[in-house]
This record gives sequence, structure tokens and C-alpha cells, in this order.
Amino acid sequence: MKMLSKVGSYEFLVEPFHCDFEGRIFLGHLANHLLNAADFHSNDRGCGMNYLNTVNKTWVLSRLVMQMDSLPKAYDRITVETWVENVMRSFTSRNFAVTGPEGQVYGYGRSIWAMIDTETRQPVDILSVRDGLINKYIETDKPCPIEPMSKVRVSPSAPTATTTKMHYTDVDVNGHVNSAKYIDHLTDLWDMEWHKKFFVSRLEVAYVAESHGDDTLTFLTEETDVNTFCAKIMKTCEASDKPTEVCRCKVVFAPRNS
Repeated sequence: MKMLSKVGSYEFLVEPFHCDFEGRIFLGHLANHLLNAADFHSNDRGCGMNYLNTVNKTWVLSRLVMQMDSLPKAYDRITVETWVENVMRSFTSRNFAVTGPEGQVYGYGRSIWAMIDTETRQPVDILSVRDGLINKYIETDKPCPIEPMSKVRVSPSAPTATTTKMHYTDVDVNGHVNSAKYIDHLTDLWDMEWHKKFFVSRLEVAYVAESHGDDTLTFLTEETDVNTFCAKIMKTCEASDKPTEVCRCKVVFAPRNS
């Protein structure tokens, strides 16, 4: 297999129907661009879903951090760079940079992925796949100047913000609620007047469990600092009334610039 560069670079168009009332991309759609870049990068280098699915393995997103100075506008052509920073036994860390056509930096991302067996749903030794091919693509020299995910804590007394049922359009090709859909539902917790004043400058999501179509999600949130909120997403399903934790999130808002 021909060796490629360690850093992958992928261009995306910011489509207007993926933007908010100010013409800025919804954070959930930007997250999808990051996840698509990760998919393209890993497939191009022989460690992606195209190969893993043939050997009953897959990648599962465990952590995602996005920190943005600003958000791209409708019709902007953005570039998402992505690279693998580290590989552990069952987890790998992958970073992102989001830039514009003039080289301006919109922001950065960090993520942690687990490799699992699709039949047992148990962790897999990543270095056992293709004789540890992924090791050849570890990039440690390219900086990602944002902090890793913090330990998000949500107090037992955090109030319920909303409850919503998952539907057809929330579920992706993997059969569970799409990772970015949680971001969409999370950012909907704040009303239009709030979003006119602020945008999400940093988002942290720890994915704990999967949810599926027809599950009901309950969002509990509390303000932990100025314009900073922690949230916990719980699910209940038709088979069980006992709530199960799905995600823990931290959202930091910054004032919108005119």
C-alpha cells in the first residue's frame, strides 16, 4: 500500500441550508464535516470503515472537543485538516484544524476513538489490525493548540431542560443516533434571543452509550460558570423505563461579533 501524508486535508462547501439565521454554519453540521474528514483520512490510509467492516470491526467516537474563534459563513469553502496524534491499545486520538481559503483559522478539534468488534461490541487491539499500520501515520509535530476534554461533572440536582423523542432523521447508517444530532438537540436548549447574542466557542462531548430511534432523551443542564454550562443526556427506551446516561457535555458561549 502506498504511503500517504500523515495529515489529510479535505475541502467542504458550507451550504446555506446548513446555516443559522446569521448565515453561520450550525455547529452540528461542522461536526459532521470533521467526522467525514476523519472517515476519509482513515479510509485513504487503510484503517477506515471500508476495511474494518470486512473484518467485523468499526470505529466508535468516544470524545469530541471543538473550539472555535468564529464560524464559517454560507458558501465559504473550508478545509478540514486531520491527523492521528496518538495510538493506545484500544483508543486513538485524532485532531482537526478548520481553515478558510486564505489560510485563516476558524478553530480546532480534538477527538478520541475506540475500535470495537461489531459482533461482541468489545474493544479491539488497534495495533493488531493490519500489523499496526496506523502507527505509520502518527503525527506528533503538528500542533493542536486547544486543551483536551475536561472532566465534565453534572450535579444530581441539575434541572431537566427538555425531553425529546428520537426519530427517523436522527438515526444514521450505523443504526444509532448520529453523533452530531446530539449537538443539534443540545444547542436547541437555548432560545433564539440567546443565540442572537452568543455562539458556541467551545463544545465538549463525552459519548457514553448509544441511543436509537424511538428512544426518549432527557437533557439536564446547569450553569457552572459565566456563559458556561454542563449537561447530561439520559435515554429511556421502550424495553426499559430505567434512564441510561448517553452523553456528558460542556458548552462555552462567547459573544457574537457583528
